Amino acid sequence: MTKIFKAVTFVFLVLLLLYVLPPSPEFPLPPSDSLQSKEMADTETPLRRAYFTNLTREEVMQYYVGQFNKLTVLNVNIPTYRLNYPPEESQTLIRDQTKSTYLEEIVHPLRESILINGFEPTKPQDAINIEARAWRQKIIVKYVPSSILVRAVIVIFSGVFVSILFKEWSVFFKGVTDRREKI
Repeated sequence: MTKIFKAVTFVFLVLLLLYVLPPSPEFPLPPSDSLQSKEMADTETPLRRAYFTNLTREEVMQYYVGQFNKLTVLNVNIPTYRLNYPPEESQTLIRDQTKSTYLEEIVHPLRESILINGFEPTKPQDAINIEARAWRQKIIVKYVPSSILVRAVIVIFSGVFVSILFKEWSVFFKGVTDRREKI
């Protein structure tokens, strides 16, 4: 049983390393027929970009899921997960004083993620008119990459801790069965 567990754990850790070692994808491309914002707050970091678009929320999310799904490991697409946050969190996760209608995150587990904040005006005074064109919404895309070295170290240390934990459990359970046999 011990050898089987060690073999399965080793194979799992090797597969996990193969998953975390490929480099992170580039910043996703903007949706077609969108206009990049030139506002100072939207250009202060290369990891955050804002666009004006006429796409719906679902169209924006499907577009970015498709962009983010281009990452493959050993010709297998890496799964992505969509996390939905309250719009109020955008002031913490995106930028202070960000207007928001929705905030979602697309995640590659144990790797990188992108946050997408959308603002769809509901009041006439909030209407988005840029370059003589009315826009449905303004989206802010924040890319959150992770270091390959950090990912690899976490997987390696996890493997070491799993083996230590397994040894301790086997000593503990061996002691429990020995005590039961004496009784």
